[in-house]
Amino acid sequence: MENTNHSFWSKTANSVTLKAVIIGFLILVLMIPASMITDLVREREYASESVADEISSKWGGRQTIAGPVIAVPYRYKGEREYAYFLPEELNIEAGATPDIRYRSIYRVAVYQSDIRISGRFNHPDFSKLSRTATSIDWANAFVFVGISDVKGIRSNIAFNWNGKAEEATPGISGSSIVESGVTVKIPLAAAQAGDAGYMFDISLTLNGAGGLYFIPAGKTTKASMASSWPSPGFNGAFLPDERSVTPKGFTAQWNVYNFNRNFPQEFTGHEYDINSSEFGVNLLFPVDHYQKVMRSAKYAIMFIALTFMVFFLIEITGRRKIHPLQYFLVSVGLILFYSLLLAFSEQMSFHTAYVISASAIIVLITAYSQSIFRNIRKTMLMALFLVILYAFLYTILQIEDMALMIGSIGLFIALATVMYVSRKIDWYSSSEEKNTATLNGAN
Repeated sequence: MENTNHSFWSKTANSVTLKAVIIGFLILVLMIPASMITDLVREREYASESVADEISSKWGGRQTIAGPVIAVPYRYKGEREYAYFLPEELNIEAGATPDIRYRSIYRVAVYQSDIRISGRFNHPDFSKLSRTATSIDWANAFVFVGISDVKGIRSNIAFNWNGKAEEATPGISGSSIVESGVTVKIPLAAAQAGDAGYMFDISLTLNGAGGLYFIPAGKTTKASMASSWPSPGFNGAFLPDERSVTPKGFTAQWNVYNFNRNFPQEFTGHEYDINSSEFGVNLLFPVDHYQKVMRSAKYAIMFIALTFMVFFLIEITGRRKIHPLQYFLVSVGLILFYSLLLAFSEQMSFHTAYVISASAIIVLITAYSQSIFRNIRKTMLMALFLVILYAFLYTILQIEDMALMIGSIGLFIALATVMYVSRKIDWYSSSEEKNTATLNGAN
């Protein structure tokens, strides 16, 4: 049995083809720990999101403000239903004071926003509806403001209707377009000639996390937002007409008209989904380290394959045989880089975490290469290769929009280099001595 094992490893050491097959098999096997790294990143990211949800559930979550909207009960074919009327003019001014809340190593961006909403309604006109009301209950009309997470309300809501202060009550009854918010009882009368409409002014303080959004309920909606948060993500159905982002914060302004959205100024029942037209801002962290670690982990197999190729070329053109176990240990170091990067990036900036992790692995593999090659020049070539490899990956992570092009060019250069270096190798040779002789003869 001992002679058989010795014969196998002797053939492995001397057969270029067999060694290449074993290396290829190792690369396939190492796809397992590489996929485990991506699973670990997803697990940590999920834990971060769970912490964010937990903090948001107590502080106030992502906020969407809808309205105000006039709701008027009426009867249609004997059934009691509601007609909804939107303002002619809607002006929104919001200022968000950000903060960061921590739970263990995780952090969540939260804010407290002072919001003022003002504008004007025309008197509700039932003649513009698709249904003909048999009777209209003007006395039980009300105005509601949709607030997606009412736990975030941090002050009494000041509601003025035609210059008169009105009391807002929690909850919305009879609304089919928003799920939560506040209601103000506003008895109305049938329209009369010369009605000038209704002016409104609403002020509230609202806590939230992640994002602050608004529904463009007005025939003309003008919204402005300001905050000291330096990295906003403008999102939703409409981008700002004007915006300014600096390290000290941002300002943004929107102008949205009823022609820009997919619902009219008056409608009934469940005819329209007004939430599809929301717009606003997400408070983002400058670097999403989980996303960058995940992107870097996708290159793990490429890193292992290229490093193995360099070791393999040095082996078949030099005088040192490299055992498959040594290939495996080098690959473990390459995989360990991603674990270190994930761990460090949770404690410090991604840039610092990358430099520390890459430096540690480069030093480790370079030192181990010296014990394998016992040649300073070849060891330094390996160190240079690793520095270029990790610098290449860092460049790809920083220029996401051009990552495909840069990555493709880098792989092309790597393939061309391998083809050039290996152009004189006799791949049918059964021993490295013959390969060396072939190279010497060609020279």
